[in-house]
Amino acid sequence: MIRKHITEQTAIFFSVTKWVFLSSVVGVIIGAVVTLFLNILGYAEDSRSFLPFHYYYVLPFALLLTVWLVNTFAPSAEGHGTEKVIEAVHKQDGKINLAVIPIKLFATVVSIFAGASVGKEGPGAQIGAGVASALSDLFRFTKQDRKKLVICGISAGFATVFGTPVAGAIFGVEVLIIGVILYDVLLPSFIAGFAAFTTAQFLGIKYTYYNLHFYQNISLDMGLIAKVILAALFFGFVSDLVITSVSLTASYIKKIKVSAYTKAFVGGVIIVVLTLIFGEEYIGLGLDTISDVINPDPLFGTDVHWYTFLLKTVFTSLSLGAGGSGGIITPIFYIGATSGHAFGALLAPEHVVLFSALGFVSVLSATTNTPIASTIMAVELFGIDIAHYAALGAVISFLISGHRSIFSSQILAMKKSEMLSVKIGEEVEHINIDLEDSERHKISKLKDRLHIKREILKNRKRAKKD
Repeated sequence: MIRKHITEQTAIFFSVTKWVFLSSVVGVIIGAVVTLFLNILGYAEDSRSFLPFHYYYVLPFALLLTVWLVNTFAPSAEGHGTEKVIEAVHKQDGKINLAVIPIKLFATVVSIFAGASVGKEGPGAQIGAGVASALSDLFRFTKQDRKKLVICGISAGFATVFGTPVAGAIFGVEVLIIGVILYDVLLPSFIAGFAAFTTAQFLGIKYTYYNLHFYQNISLDMGLIAKVILAALFFGFVSDLVITSVSLTASYIKKIKVSAYTKAFVGGVIIVVLTLIFGEEYIGLGLDTISDVINPDPLFGTDVHWYTFLLKTVFTSLSLGAGGSGGIITPIFYIGATSGHAFGALLAPEHVVLFSALGFVSVLSATTNTPIASTIMAVELFGIDIAHYAALGAVISFLISGHRSIFSSQILAMKKSEMLSVKIGEEVEHINIDLEDSERHKISKLKDRLHIKREILKNRKRAKKD
């Protein structure tokens, strides 16, 4: 008995030591590489002022270049990054083409510089995962160890981009399978996230956090809680709209029988025309708009319209569908924050900033199926005082969005309703949903009863006439 106990503890000790070391090294390297990506991106955005015309005029040509780069050198760098990493983990034991790192970096910088409505976290996660995969191949790790390191790479990349090491770690282990957290990767993900975040700070990256500490003065208010629940339902439907818009736009553009380069150029022209009509606030990262609606001073959000989140959804869908390279989560933050602002302005003007913050994390939760990571992110970005409201909003919106995801390669491991018949273990894009037989039987009986009641009413009316 004692020998077994000593053997167990010794094995666990060496395993923990191994992963503390590996994840620390990988986290530091990823933190440095993603910091390089963020600095290059920052320089690119600053250089827009040197152009003698509006920077977004180059978008059609930028999308052409992006499509050529991806198609020629790294087809797996297509799209919004995180999706490809999830696919690699599930189908290729985490193996990622090394060419993805420079191509994804350059293609994203080009896309965002020209004004494509994409984000930087997907490339950050894909670059981080690519670095982890390359290191695994270099040192000839097993497939299982490579898979774990690649998941650490997702966490480290996410933490480096947003400055949320705990949420980044949880996101990496929660985003792969809906309804399951990979506890065996939890420790290395935490360490990789912290190591990457600390490295980025050491190298000069500055993060934006939002001081919503004044919400601690809000006492238990059933009316406010009811509004939060209502908002969460709204955010769930907004998330469904985002997922549908992005997937249908990409599907429709893919079916158009012209070359990918023609689609990219025409898509860029359409976005330029829409920008001239609606304004520049819907292109690029949109971080200024996010800051405005989450600023405690309500004057900052006065120029944000109720339909802003709808237009951002259109711009993002077109940017990704036409071949833009970049992430989807930053646009999701924008859509969530502005939809929360619209909800708050209509139903809770005194708490409009709170609802902007709740939309920020709730739409993330629902579109990516990561309610725990989203709740923790709310605490890291906005403070502990928002935690209970954020948890409520994140979980309800996660359920309301249904068995769908912005990442179609996620695997389903749970049903969001016992009334539905859903096959567990399928990828989201292949899921068929139907009512359970018992529920179908209940509905059938209810329909029969209604039919009988209608017939009785008709007979009574006829009897009265006679």
